[in-house]
Amino acid sequence: MSSAKWDARASGTLSDKQLRHLIVASVAGSALEWYDFFLYGFVAALVFGKLFFPAGTDPLIGTLGAFAGFAMGFLARPVGGIIFAHVGDRYGRKGALVTTLTMMGGATFLMGLLPTYAQIGIWAPVLVVVLRILQGIAAGGEWGGAVLIVTESAPKKHQGFYSSFGQVGLSSGFLLAAAAFFLAQRLPQEQFMSWGWRIPFLVSILIFAVGVFIRSRVPESREFEQETARGNVQRLPLIEVLRRHPREILTAMGLRFAENGGSYIFVAFSLAYAKYVGAPGDTVMIGLMFSFLIQLPILVGIGALSDRIGVWPLYFAGAVGMVLFAFPFFWLIDAKSTFSIFLAFVGANTVCFSLMNAVQPKLFSSLFDTDVRYSGLAVGHEVASVFSGGLSPMIATALLSAYGASWPISLYLMALGLVTVFTLLAIGISSRRKVRFSQA
Repeated sequence: MSSAKWDARASGTLSDKQLRHLIVASVAGSALEWYDFFLYGFVAALVFGKLFFPAGTDPLIGTLGAFAGFAMGFLARPVGGIIFAHVGDRYGRKGALVTTLTMMGGATFLMGLLPTYAQIGIWAPVLVVVLRILQGIAAGGEWGGAVLIVTESAPKKHQGFYSSFGQVGLSSGFLLAAAAFFLAQRLPQEQFMSWGWRIPFLVSILIFAVGVFIRSRVPESREFEQETARGNVQRLPLIEVLRRHPREILTAMGLRFAENGGSYIFVAFSLAYAKYVGAPGDTVMIGLMFSFLIQLPILVGIGALSDRIGVWPLYFAGAVGMVLFAFPFFWLIDAKSTFSIFLAFVGANTVCFSLMNAVQPKLFSSLFDTDVRYSGLAVGHEVASVFSGGLSPMIATALLSAYGASWPISLYLMALGLVTVFTLLAIGISSRRKVRFSQA
């Protein structure tokens, strides 16, 4: 880095051009990496249960097996988070991000080459799970680094606005994965099940190349460089964050249940549920993609709003909204009309999810000191993802298989939302922490 650039960054300011470059690189890199991770969720719902996890005549049992593989990716996320957070807190956010994208791209490409259960038997699901674990390790290190490299370089008074772009990258990955899977489904059913589903996975090799090029050009975060210049680098950041910030880690975990658990029911499980009740598959996919498309500018708007009113009321509104929408979401899909399906995804994904997701980078970053921040985000964010997002599609499928109705899933959704609501209320009990939290 040139001395001029260092002077600008050390003084706490970045030029508009530098900020634009940082945001574009962060959004693009995150979108490409999360495309890979989320693609499994779409394919698991409709393909993997049949091709890799056959289990008799009940299609829900095969889907349950595929979602078990989905959950393994989440079980691996804390491991990846701890590994790459150590790298990120000691040596820099940028190097960790390039490595996670390389691992994710390789695992996803190989998934597109896997032989099915009919070809190699039990080794088929075993290999799927192994590659899913590699995806999980990469994803575990991705979010914290992508969030911090923008948040730690943004002006404090506009931190909500700039940090929300990281979530735009995440949601764009959802949208790209959904669009790729939808286009592959345009093939005749026999061709799609034979080889068409592989195309979105194989395309990831091109995504990987573009992503690594973009990530390699991202500058290091301003706050990390300042901490390094002062010599404030922890030898064991994980141990240090557990010692200094145990309450903040538990807070971050509680805040994730509504956002993470709810989103994977709304996105991954909803495809299997729609097929179960006979809702038109194309309409469901288009409705899902539409909700993500209009979500992108809304995330930025919510992020900007948080700079004016704080993150607490926005996050609280999203969590309460998810509790209230738990039953209507499935009722709207049950109606099977285009309007009702679109309304279900817009209400759940564009409104409830966005209110929480947009302000999460600013909120979570404010909980931890810079020298251990990557590790704090990794533990709080990724451990919670195991119990919320990782298990939620599998639990929802098991409930549907056992009861043949959506009401137990709605109750489960409400429980996830209430965990986050009570976490927010607990924060608000202490006036001192409430002020800090509302102004984060």
